[in-house]
Amino acid sequence: MARVWQHPFLNVFRQFKVDEWKRSTKEGDVATVMDKTLKCTVYRIRGTVSASNYIQLPKTSSQSLGLTGRYLYLLFRPLSTKHFVIHLDLSTEESQVIRVSLSNLFKEFKSTATWLQFPFICEGTTRKDLAGVPPPAARWTCLQLDLHAILLVYLNRRYNHLKGVRLCASLLVRSLYTSDLCFDPAVTAAEARRAKLPVTPMPREMAFPVPKGENWHDHYIHIRFPSDSPAAPSKLVQRNCSPPEADFPRHVPQLLARPVPFRKSRQDSVSPVAQVRGPAASLLPDPVLRLKRVIGFGGHSTKWALWTKDGTAVVYPCHAVIVVLCVDTREQRFFLGHTDKISALALDGSNSLLASAQARPHSMLRLWDFQTRSCLSLFRSPVHTVCSLSFSDSGTLLCCIGKDRHGKMMVVAWGTDQVGQGGEAVILAKANTDVDIQAFEIALFNETRMASCGRGNVRLWRLRGGGLCSCPVDLGEHHALEFTDLAFGKAQDGRMLYVCSRSGHILEIDHQRMAVRCARYLLPVETPSSPLPQKQAFSPGPGIAISSLSISQAECAVGSEDGCLRLWPLDFSLVLLEAEHEGPISSVRLSPDGLRVLSTTSSGHLGFLDIPSREYNVLVRSHTAPVLALAAECSRGQLATVSQDHTVRVWDLATLQQLYDFTSPEEAPCAVAFHPTQPVVFCGFGSGAVRSFGLEATRVLEEHRCHQGAIASLVISPDGSLLFSACSQGTLAQYHCAATSCRVLRVAANVVCRDALPRPNALAVSADNHLLAFMGPFKYTVTIMDAASLDDLLRIDVSALDLASSGLDSAEAVCFSPAPRSHLLVSLSSNKLVVLDATSGRMVREFCDMHPVACSALALSGDARLLLTAADRAIKVWDYLTQSSPSCQVYIGHSEPVQAVAFTPDQRHLLSVGDAIFLWDVLAPPERSPLESVQSSPGLPPTSEAVSGRTAVEDPNARQQEDVLSGTNGLPRCQVPVPSQAAPPQLSICAGPLEGGDGTSSASDEGPSEESHSPEGLCRAPGPPLLVQKEACGAGDRATGGPWDLSVLPHPHGQPSKQGSWSIRGARTQPTARPDAYRHFTARYKASLMAQTVSSPPAGAEWLHLKAVVGYNGNGRANVIWRPDTGFFAYTCGCLVVVEDLHSGSQQHWLGHSEEISTLALSHNAQVLASASGSGAAASGCQIRIWDVPGGSCQQLLSHHRTAVQALAFSRDDRLLVTLGDYGDRTLALWSMATYELVSSTHLPEPVHDMAFSPWGAGELACAGQGALTVWLLQQRGPGISLQAHREPIPESVGAGELTSLCYGAEPLLYCGSNAGQVCVWDTSASRCFLAWEADDGEIGVLLCSGSRLVSGSNTRRLRLWAVGAVPELRRRGSGARSSSVFLERELTLDGAIVSAVFHDSMDMGVVGTTAGTLWYVSWAEGTSTRLISGHRSKVNEVAFSPCESHCATCGDDGSVRVWSLSSMELVIQFQVLNQSCLCLAWSPPSCGRPEQQHVAAGYSDGTLRVFHISRISMELKMHPHRAALTAIAFSADGQTIISGDKDGLVAVSQPCTGLTVRTLSDHQGAPISTIQSTSKENGAFGVEGTDLWLAASGDQRVSIWASNWLRDCCELVDWLSFPAPILREASDCSPPSLAAFCPWDRTLLACAGLGPHPQVVFYSLCQKQVVKKIPLPFFAVSLSLSPRAHSMAIGFAERVLRLVDCVSGAAQDFAGHDDWVQLCRFAPSASLLFTAAHNEILVWEVTGC
Repeated sequence: MARVWQHPFLNVFRQFKVDEWKRSTKEGDVATVMDKTLKCTVYRIRGTVSASNYIQLPKTSSQSLGLTGRYLYLLFRPLSTKHFVIHLDLSTEESQVIRVSLSNLFKEFKSTATWLQFPFICEGTTRKDLAGVPPPAARWTCLQLDLHAILLVYLNRRYNHLKGVRLCASLLVRSLYTSDLCFDPAVTAAEARRAKLPVTPMPREMAFPVPKGENWHDHYIHIRFPSDSPAAPSKLVQRNCSPPEADFPRHVPQLLARPVPFRKSRQDSVSPVAQVRGPAASLLPDPVLRLKRVIGFGGHSTKWALWTKDGTAVVYPCHAVIVVLCVDTREQRFFLGHTDKISALALDGSNSLLASAQARPHSMLRLWDFQTRSCLSLFRSPVHTVCSLSFSDSGTLLCCIGKDRHGKMMVVAWGTDQVGQGGEAVILAKANTDVDIQAFEIALFNETRMASCGRGNVRLWRLRGGGLCSCPVDLGEHHALEFTDLAFGKAQDGRMLYVCSRSGHILEIDHQRMAVRCARYLLPVETPSSPLPQKQAFSPGPGIAISSLSISQAECAVGSEDGCLRLWPLDFSLVLLEAEHEGPISSVRLSPDGLRVLSTTSSGHLGFLDIPSREYNVLVRSHTAPVLALAAECSRGQLATVSQDHTVRVWDLATLQQLYDFTSPEEAPCAVAFHPTQPVVFCGFGSGAVRSFGLEATRVLEEHRCHQGAIASLVISPDGSLLFSACSQGTLAQYHCAATSCRVLRVAANVVCRDALPRPNALAVSADNHLLAFMGPFKYTVTIMDAASLDDLLRIDVSALDLASSGLDSAEAVCFSPAPRSHLLVSLSSNKLVVLDATSGRMVREFCDMHPVACSALALSGDARLLLTAADRAIKVWDYLTQSSPSCQVYIGHSEPVQAVAFTPDQRHLLSVGDAIFLWDVLAPPERSPLESVQSSPGLPPTSEAVSGRTAVEDPNARQQEDVLSGTNGLPRCQVPVPSQAAPPQLSICAGPLEGGDGTSSASDEGPSEESHSPEGLCRAPGPPLLVQKEACGAGDRATGGPWDLSVLPHPHGQPSKQGSWSIRGARTQPTARPDAYRHFTARYKASLMAQTVSSPPAGAEWLHLKAVVGYNGNGRANVIWRPDTGFFAYTCGCLVVVEDLHSGSQQHWLGHSEEISTLALSHNAQVLASASGSGAAASGCQIRIWDVPGGSCQQLLSHHRTAVQALAFSRDDRLLVTLGDYGDRTLALWSMATYELVSSTHLPEPVHDMAFSPWGAGELACAGQGALTVWLLQQRGPGISLQAHREPIPESVGAGELTSLCYGAEPLLYCGSNAGQVCVWDTSASRCFLAWEADDGEIGVLLCSGSRLVSGSNTRRLRLWAVGAVPELRRRGSGARSSSVFLERELTLDGAIVSAVFHDSMDMGVVGTTAGTLWYVSWAEGTSTRLISGHRSKVNEVAFSPCESHCATCGDDGSVRVWSLSSMELVIQFQVLNQSCLCLAWSPPSCGRPEQQHVAAGYSDGTLRVFHISRISMELKMHPHRAALTAIAFSADGQTIISGDKDGLVAVSQPCTGLTVRTLSDHQGAPISTIQSTSKENGAFGVEGTDLWLAASGDQRVSIWASNWLRDCCELVDWLSFPAPILREASDCSPPSLAAFCPWDRTLLACAGLGPHPQVVFYSLCQKQVVKKIPLPFFAVSLSLSPRAHSMAIGFAERVLRLVDCVSGAAQDFAGHDDWVQLCRFAPSASLLFTAAHNEILVWEVTGC
C-alpha cells in the first residue's frame, strides 16, 4: 500500500512544495519565470558555477524522497551556450546509494561502484565535440530515465527508490515526475483511443502544449534512456528527427540475460529516443557467446520440477534461470530474465503459459509464452514473499501464495486470459489468512475450487463474486498433524483429495462433504523386533516424514525425508516400486501418462523413475552451495569444481554429467587444479591442506600440510611438472608432480598477499612453464618469479601506474597471455586492467572502467582474441586485439557473484561458475594472433598455425623460406601443431644435427621418452641393397647381400596329415637380447609347469561348464579382433580365445593352447582365425592354432617357432599366412592356408617388431625393425615362393633407432611408427621416406590407417587421431612437403600403454586394448572411451560372495577390491589402495544387519584392515591390527567381529563397530596364517561355551579350532591338529599352503589339504578326534573349496589343473584352461557357480553335475 499514492504518476515539485522551500532547498541564482513556449511558470537555474546554483530535493542529504517509480520524467530546457548538471541519488535493494549524473560537461561515460556519469549530447553539436554547450535555439526536452534498467545494466544492481535529486545550472525546469508507467509524450489520449495504439499517452498535466495541426516532434525533444534496443547506450543524444510510425516502446522491457554490447549506433536511425554511441570498432559476432548448458538445480528451493504435458521434458529452476530439459536427448532450453533466485514455478495444462516468481526483489512475477520462451508480462504481486504458484488447467487462473510484509499468509488470484493477447494479468481476488499454508492447488474439475494444507489445517477454497473464501476440513484426531503436500484425484468423479503429513499419514478427503473419508498411516520405521522394514498401510509407532505426493489414475507416488520414493496403488495395499535416493526427497511428480515419476532431493538431485522398466535415471546433479573454483582438463575432457557444500566434483565436459564426487565433511575445499596428463585432481582446503585425488582409484592419493591458512589459490604448470599453492597467511608452496607422487620442493613464507578469500586468479604460470606470477608480498605489488627456482625476477608496484590517480591501486587478479606473448594481465581495484610486459615490467596497454566493481576473475583465449572478465554477477567479453577503445559485450544470468571463468581447452566453450556452472558456446571463429602474423625478427623461422577443421592455411612466402632452410633433405618437419590452450608452437627445421646430440632417443616400456632431439638433415640414400631369395635347391645355395644372411628351409616333400601338427625347426642362432621396445611381446614369467596328462571328462558328462572369463590379457600384442560388419568380437585371456557377443554379453571359449596367447589374426573373409602362444618351460615349441570361426573348432595345429610368435598376418587373398617369431626366434615363416604346409622359412639377422601385407596385392610384405624398413616381394615359382627383400634404412634426420609399428595408407603410402615417438611416411613406389613428424613422446606401438585418418597408440597411454588427408599431395611436392598439413584431430588418454587396436573403416569407432588389462570402446565422434572388458592387473588373491549371491568381490596384488555383478559379470564398484597389495577378503554374513548394509573387509600388505560399505561405496573403517601383511580374514557368524591373521602367524580379533582390536592370539606365531574360517555352532557343543566355531591354519601344517562368544569376551581352544611336513619333489621350491575348511554338510568335519607327507585330502572329525576319510590327489593342492549343497569339492593345483571331486564316491574330473597355477577356487553360496583364478584371470564355471 506504500506505493498506491504514487500511482499512476507523481508530480515531485508539487508533492514536496518546491515553491515554499520547506522540504527542498535552493542555492544561488534560482528564480521563477514565465515561459512563452509552455505558457506557464518554470524555474530558472543559472550561474557560472554549476555546483553553486541548484535546486535540491529533499532539503538535506540525510533525508530521502522515497519515490519508488521506475521511470523519472524531467521536463527541462538547457540554457543556450551554457553547461548544466543533473544529479540523481538512487538507493538499491542492498541499501547502497548510487549517484547518477548527466551533464553536457562530461566528455565520456565513466563508472565506479557508486557513481555513473553519462555525457549529454545536445542537439546540433558537431561530431568533433560531442559533449558541449547547447545551441542558441535549444528546445524543451522530456527526459525519460528508466532507473531500474540503468542500475541493472551498468552496475548489475536492483533499484529500490529515488533518494534525492539535484538540478544544477544552467537550465529551465518545469517539473519532475515519477511513475511505473512508460508514457509516450507525442501521443494524446484521444489519438491513442482513435488509432487503438498499444501505448500509454502522456497525462495532460505532464504534456507539452502543441499547436493544432502541428507535430509534437517539431517543437520538442523526447529522450528515453536507456533505449529499447538491446544495446545499452553510454551517452544521451538529442536528435531533431521525426519518429517512425511503429516505433513504440515494448510493453515488457526486454532486460534479459543476453549480451549488451557497447557498439556504434546506426547513422540513419530516425528514432527520437536516446541513441547509442560507442567505439568505432565492435566485437563480432554479436553476440559472441551463447548459453549452451547449465549444471545446477534449485537455488531458492529444490521442490519445483514440472513435467510438460507430453512427458518428454522437465521444467525446473536453476537459481535465476528456468531450464527445460529433454529427458531423452538431454538438450536444454532456457528462460532468461530473472535477476534473482526463482522461488516458484507453475505450468498450465496446455503448456501455453509458464509462471515464475523470484525471491528478490520481492513479489516480482513473470508470465512466459512457453513455446517461444518470451516474457509476456512482468508485474508485482501484493504477496511480499512468493512461496507457491498454481495454474488452472486452462491457464486462465493463476494463484499466488506467500506472506505479506507483516508475515501473514496471503492468497492472490490473477486472471491471465488476456496475457497472451497483449493484455495484463488482473487481480480477481485476494485474501489474508492466519493459518499456515505449505501447499496449494487448483482443482482440475472446477477452476473456481482450490485446496490448501499446512500445519494443523486443510482448507478448501472457492473463488466467487470477486472474493476468495475458505472453509476448514474437520480433521478430528488428526488436527495436530503437519501437512506437507496435497493432490486431487485423477478419477472421473474427481471428488477425492489426498493430503500427506510429516508424521507419515495420508488422508483421503471428500472435498464436497469436507470430511475425512479415510486415514492411512504409511511407512512406519523398522522396529528392533522386525527383521525387515514394514511396508504395510497401517502400523503403530512413529512414521517417516512424507514431503510430497502425486496422484495418477491408478497409482500414488510418495516421497519421504528418508530418501525413499515409493509407488503405491490407490488402495495403499502394498508397495509396487521403491527407489532410494541419496538425500531427503523434496517433491515427486507423476508424468501425465503415469509411466514416470519425477523426483527432486534436497541434495540437489533431479531424476525420474521409469515404471515399466523399473530403472531410475538421474537427470541433474548439482552443488548445493556456491561454486568457488573450477579447473578444466583437455585429454579426457573433464571439469573439476569445488564448492562451499564441502564437495569436489568432476564432470564430463561433453555431457556435463557428474563422474566423481569427493566429500570432505569437516573442511571445505577452496581451490582446485587438474593435472594436464594424469587423472589426478589437486584440491586446496580451508584447513591449509592440499590433497591429490586419483580419479582411477577414486580416493585421496597424497596430502600435504605446509600451509597454516586457508588455500587461496592453486595452479599447475601447463606441462604438469610443477604445482603451486598459496594460502591466506601469505605462504607459497612449490611441489614436484611425478607420475605416481607429488612431493613438496619449496615453501616460502610471507611472499604472497594475505587474503582470507579464495582467489582463483591469485597465481598464474606462463604458457612456457618458466614464469610464476602472483600478488604479493603486499596488495600493491605483483611479483614474477622463476617457476623452477622461485627466484625473484620482477616486482612491479601497481599502485603507482596511474600517476593522476589520488588513490592507491591494489592488484585483484593476474593472468598470463598465451605463448608466444610475454604479457601479464593484472586487474586493479580501480576497475582497470593493465597489460604488463613480463620481461621488463613495462605497461603495454590499459583497459579503463571495465566493471563497476573490481574484476576478480579473468581469462584470455588461446588465440589472444577474446578477453574475459567477471565482476559481481556480470561477465564481459572484450576484443583484446583492438588496441584503442576495445569493444565489449556484457552477459548476465548468474544470481550470485561469478567466482571463476575459464575457456575450455579446445577454446570452443566458456565456463563460468558462481551459483551454478554455466557452459557458453564461443561463436567467434579462431583467428591468428598478432604476434604470429607479424615476425619482428627476420632470422626467426616461420610460424605455422593449426586452424579448426582439417585444413591449413599456408603462406607461400613462408613455404619458400622453409625450402631455403631445409634444403633438399625431403623431411621438412618433425613436430605437428597440436590444438591446445596455448598458441600453436613455432615449428622449425634444423639443417644439421644438434650440437652434442647423437640423433637418437630411447623409450622405456611404459613411460615416455626422456629425451627429444631435432632431426638431422636427410639425404637420399644411394639405393637399398637388393636381397634375392633363391629357391632351396641344395644345402649350399644361400642368398647373400648386405648385412642380412637369409636361409630358407623348404617343407619336405609329402602330404602332411590333416590331424597332425607340423614342427619344422629353423637354423640355430645365437640368443639375442630383448629389444628396447614395448611393442615386442614378452611372455609373463611362470614358475608352474603344465601337467603332462590331463584326463578330460567324456563329452556331455562334464560336471563343469566354463561360463565366463573375466579379464583381458594386456600382455599380448594385437590380440583383439573386431569386425563391425559381422559383429565378430574376440580377444585373449591367458591361454583362452574368448569370443563374446557384444549385445548379450555371452561368451564362447576356444580351448587348446597350454601357454599364454601372444597374438591373433583374422582372415579377410572372416572365416579363419589364427592364434599363437609361447613355448613354455615344458613345451617343445610354439603353438599356432587355426580356428574355424563359424564352427568355433580348431582345424589345424602348426608349430615352427621356438620361443614365441610376435605377429600373424594373412595375405590379401587369404591364401598365405605369415608368422613372425620374436627376438629369441627371429624367423619369418610362410604357410599355405590350402594345405597348412610351410612354404618358406627365413631366418632374420635382427628382431622385427611388426609386419603387414600390402592391401594392393598379395605379393608385398613390409616389416618394421631395427634401423630399417624391409619390404619383401613374394613371387610364385613353381610349387615354391621366392622372396626378394628391399631394405630401406631409416634416414638419420628422423632420429629414430627402431621402427616399431606400421600400416598401409592410401596407395602407395606406408606409415611407420618409431620408438622415439615419430611417424614416418614412406613412398613404396619410390622407396623413400618423404615426411615425418613427432606424433608422441614415447614409443608408438600401434598404427592404423583408413582413408584420410590415422590412429596412433603409444606407451604414454595416449591414443591419437590424425588427419592425414593432405599426405598424398605432400608426396608429390617432394622437398616442399610440410608436416604442418597433418593435424591432430582427437586425443584420449587411457589406463595403460596401447597394445592392440581395431577400428571401423570410417575410423569413428574402435576397440583398444591396454597393458592394464582393459578393453576400451573408443568413439572419436563423441570423444569418449567406454570400458568394455576389465580385470585385475596382477594376481587375484581372493573372491567373496554377497549372501544373496547378487554380487561378488575380488581382491588382488594391484591393491584393488572390485565388486562384480554376478548376473552380467560387469564391474560395479572398485576400491583402490595405492602401493599396497590386497591379500585377503571377506563379505559380511547375512545375519549382519539389513541387506543394504553389507560390508566387505579387506586385508592389505601393510598390516591394515579396511572395511568398505557396499551400498554407500565408501570406506567406513581403517584399522591397523597387524605389523605384518594380512594373509587371511573372516567375519564371525553374527558379523560383529572380524578375525584376521598375518604373515607372522598372529591372529587378531577386532570389532568394526568400535574400531578396536580386542584380542590377539600368538599360538601360530612363526608361520604365516593361510586360512581362517568361521561358522556357527550350538552353545555347549564339543563341551565348550560359545556360539561361534572358527579355525586357523598356518604354513607349518598346524590347524587350531576355537569356540568363542565375542560379546562375552570368551574364546576357548577346541582342538589342535599337527601334521608332518609334505614330501616335495625336487622340482618344487616351496611348500604347498595349509588348507582347511568346515564341511558344509557336516560342520563337525574338517577337510584338510596340504597337510601331511602325501598329496591328499583328509577329513577329520571333531567329535571322534580322528581322521575318518582320505582322498588321494595327483598333486599337492594349492586351493580348496567345498560345495555348500552337494558333497563335492573343488581343488586347484600348481600344475594348472582344476579337479572336481565327489566326496562320497571319490570320483573326480579334471579341467584345463588355466595358463598358471590355480591359486584360488571358490563355490558360490548356491553352489551353482564355481570361481577359479590363475594369476589375474578369473574363470567362472557353471556346476552342472556331481
